[in-house]
Amino acid sequence: MKDATRALRGGRDSRAQFGAVNPPVVRASTYLFEGYDGLQEAERTLSGEGLTYGTHATPTSLALEQALRDLEGGFRTRLQPSGLLAMTAPLLSFLSAGDHLLMTDSAYGPTRAFCQGTLKRFGVETTFYDPLIGGGIRDLIRPDTKVVFCESPGSWTFEVQDVPAIAEEARKRGVVVMLDNTWASPLFFKPFEHGVDLCLAALTKYVGGHADLLMGSVSCAEAVYPTYRRGQRELGLAVSPDDCALALRGLRTLPVRMKAHEAAGLALADWLMGRPEIAEILHPGMPHDPGHRIWKRDFLGASGLFGAILREDLSSEAHVRALLDGLELFGIGYSWGAFESLILPVDPVGSRSATAWPREGRAAGRLLRLHAGLEAVEDLKADLEAGFARMAKV
Repeated sequence: MKDATRALRGGRDSRAQFGAVNPPVVRASTYLFEGYDGLQEAERTLSGEGLTYGTHATPTSLALEQALRDLEGGFRTRLQPSGLLAMTAPLLSFLSAGDHLLMTDSAYGPTRAFCQGTLKRFGVETTFYDPLIGGGIRDLIRPDTKVVFCESPGSWTFEVQDVPAIAEEARKRGVVVMLDNTWASPLFFKPFEHGVDLCLAALTKYVGGHADLLMGSVSCAEAVYPTYRRGQRELGLAVSPDDCALALRGLRTLPVRMKAHEAAGLALADWLMGRPEIAEILHPGMPHDPGHRIWKRDFLGASGLFGAILREDLSSEAHVRALLDGLELFGIGYSWGAFESLILPVDPVGSRSATAWPREGRAAGRLLRLHAGLEAVEDLKADLEAGFARMAKV
């Protein structure tokens, strides 16, 4: 099947659902077994497909996990209560005191904070590496290195990583590769075809798609699944079946929404690149972008999230305030991936330790992160154009 069909049909079996199109919402903490043999069989189920206790699975969560697994191509998918837990729970599952972690310098801020806080307290050493290192990661892998963590593109600065090259070097040394795949969604990057061991994602974003859900997912290759499953069970992490139903609803329309987000994002980025107020556009899907070659080689599409750097002389607090305060369609918010367009001023300067942000010193203007929603592109352009007019009056 093509991905559009998989997204519609994954996790559905109307014959087992009393003829209903959608899986039912099953709220359950306790399951009963058919005698002693039924209990023993459930406890032997390595894959976790069996229904044994509410923190492990419900029929509703299993439906969502199976649908995501089919799209991403992994052996097994497990859910987390938030996108951040989808990043941190795998790290806790695979790292112990005395271990070494290689983390991309462009990582999502809360992921970075977890490395510098919780993991450091637990005795795990983190080395942040240049996201553009590619196969050069071999020089940073040590005997105690257990995990290499990638995020491609970075959700602030949009560097595209050479994930296959990183994975190849990690595999030679028996190091596990994790990837934050939120930007691309399960549709636009196939992690297991590029050597990734664990694919992590914030379903809050594109899969949820309606700004009403917090959830994450972790999809595993078969070899690493038992370790992750044990860690998840020991942490007692579980998701609400009601939230799973919301995520399943979003998944059914993900293919058409992602195409719309991609088209709107590229159209807005191209228009902004021609605006006199903008110094540079950060969008891997555009030919001028430094990451475009790898993006074109490895990705199947682009999401609606990209960056725009204002001219240095238009980057004062007064200018940014004039732009943002009057916007009617672009909301000011930290999330992205849902139907609404968002804009957020961000400052990568000082948030790196392995390398300076490549635009630091070369383009000193303020960075804006934009998410192109599902509104009419011409209306979004008009909203920004009015904001630029306000900036001109400062």
